[in-house]
Amino acid sequence: MVTIRRETPDDAEAIARVHVHGWQAGYAGFMPDEVLRRLNVTAWAQRRRDLGTADPEHPFTTLVTEVDGQLSGFTTFGPYRNNQDRGDLDPRYGEVVAMYVEPAHWGDGTARQLLVAALAGLAGRSWTEYRLWVLEDNLRARRFYERAGLSPDGERSTYPVPLAGGLPPVGLVELRYTGRLDG
Repeated sequence: MVTIRRETPDDAEAIARVHVHGWQAGYAGFMPDEVLRRLNVTAWAQRRRDLGTADPEHPFTTLVTEVDGQLSGFTTFGPYRNNQDRGDLDPRYGEVVAMYVEPAHWGDGTARQLLVAALAGLAGRSWTEYRLWVLEDNLRARRFYERAGLSPDGERSTYPVPLAGGLPPVGLVELRYTGRLDG
């Protein structure tokens, strides 16, 4: 049975693990292998702690799923980030900032339950339209969002992926998807 609850400070390591595993499995084949190999759960967990994502006053909310007491996924949502900048928020729109599920739970309904919970959270904050960014090459995620009623709105961005050794970053194309919460 899947349970959904709000993130607590003690969840940072487990959320980071799901995040890293999600990147490694979901982005294999189009994200540089060296980037996926060097992902560090401990560093990502510390980044979450530094951002204070579990703080109830944080502008973004993170919900987690658990299956048999083990964290299996998470989603983060809140106000839309202009230029994907957490310091430049547009209160007119909601945004699903992140959604990752442990690969062992892909296809079992966990992602759908997370999205439904995130949309309820956005609607509860009075947004009627929401947005999210997805890597263009992430066909699995794009199909998921399209089945959920979202569609690309024509906006594109480039996500710079830093490489080791002073090499210039690799730019991966992201597409913005939009959806409505009022009907």
